[in-house]
Amino acid sequence: MKKAALQISSNYIGGFIVLLVLLFLVYTGCSTKKTPSMPEHPEGYPKPYKVLGKWYQPLPHAWEFIQTGTASWYGKKFHGRKTSNGEIYNMYAVSAAHKTLPLGTYVRVTNLRNKRQLDLRINDRGPFVDGRVIDLSYKAGQKLGIIGTGTAPVKIVALGRAPSGKKMGKAAYIPENYEQGNFTIQIGAFSELQNAQRLKMKMSRVYRNAHITKYNNGRTILYRVRVGRCSTLMEARRLKKKLKRNGFNNAMIVAEEMAAISSKTFLRFEANI
Repeated sequence: MKKAALQISSNYIGGFIVLLVLLFLVYTGCSTKKTPSMPEHPEGYPKPYKVLGKWYQPLPHAWEFIQTGTASWYGKKFHGRKTSNGEIYNMYAVSAAHKTLPLGTYVRVTNLRNKRQLDLRINDRGPFVDGRVIDLSYKAGQKLGIIGTGTAPVKIVALGRAPSGKKMGKAAYIPENYEQGNFTIQIGAFSELQNAQRLKMKMSRVYRNAHITKYNNGRTILYRVRVGRCSTLMEARRLKKKLKRNGFNNAMIVAEEMAAISSKTFLRFEANI
């Protein structure tokens, strides 16, 4: 009798434990949220970035960019913090944040209510609020007359880049043709210089302008091997396809020291073109 009771008791406990394990697995399986993977980005575009669970795709250039929508402003909470391009945000200086325009782009913002206009530079990302297209610094918002209302309908027109040594002004901008410049193709990056030199020597027998550039991010030094010299992005894309057919699957377009294209803009995403 005792044996039977013990058998029933042990069976009951075993079944109860199995039930608890099953419930735990079901709970953890249901509660685990899958992190959305990075979406594929078109050729020539920077890598997308994610904020508050949503992906944003930056533009490769600001050529002929025009946008209308709602502007807002940001101030004390972010004053003194780093912006997306590494600068320190100064709420008393004129600047702005945009979700997709290349950092460093100069734009002209027009308040469609009072017709005030202001030229400024994009140096940050945002605003990450549905329905808003640009986040102005406190000073910029003040100049455009939206501090009191908080938001205003605006028109944004990309101007290009400001030549070095010149102050901001309506006649100080050079519109940029991002399809032309000095392009090359990167085919490899090595931590050992000797490996980069071997590949460069091999490629120089077939391709012109085979060269090595040194990259140091403060933690790692890489020796990048690049080949070719193209004056247009279309020509560079053709060379990239040719290199991929020849087995260089990681070949990517790089813009180097261009007169018609802002090198700072392209160097931010040179590895993603």
